[in-house]
Amino acid sequence: MGSRVTPIFRLPNIFMTTKSAAAPVAAPIAPPPVAAETEAQRFDRVLARPEFSALKAVIGRLLIDSGLMNAALITTNSYQMFLAKLGFRVEVVKQIHENDCYSRLGPQGGIRAVIPLHDTATYSTMVTLVNYNSSVTTTNKAVDFYDKQLADFKQQLMNKGGNR
Repeated sequence: MGSRVTPIFRLPNIFMTTKSAAAPVAAPIAPPPVAAETEAQRFDRVLARPEFSALKAVIGRLLIDSGLMNAALITTNSYQMFLAKLGFRVEVVKQIHENDCYSRLGPQGGIRAVIPLHDTATYSTMVTLVNYNSSVTTTNKAVDFYDKQLADFKQQLMNKGGNR
């Protein structure tokens, strides 16, 4: 008498290629809470938002630590005051010819960075110069623009409930 093994149950070969309508849908998993973000990290994260790209272009050329910039921003109400707290003197001139500035780039010419901002609404260009002598040269129109940018940035930075 030969012994014969018979399976107790048999699984059918089923292949699912699409999600069944009756299959339960898992609830989306919430991201883990953000580890304690430092003030400098928050400063950099908010500054990286697209609406602050012009402000970031200037701030990035100052070569100052984010933590120091954050501390300066908290205690200021204007672009010129912010730059002064960082040790930069602001020189406001009537007009800056962008093309002339590029020939003065470098330590010999005194200009560390030329930052043009093209305003398509008014067909004009606002130029800011970051100089080697710890000064920033710009125009009144640019100061007004960056005052507004800095105020919006400060508001979003301070609004911890409005993280996005």
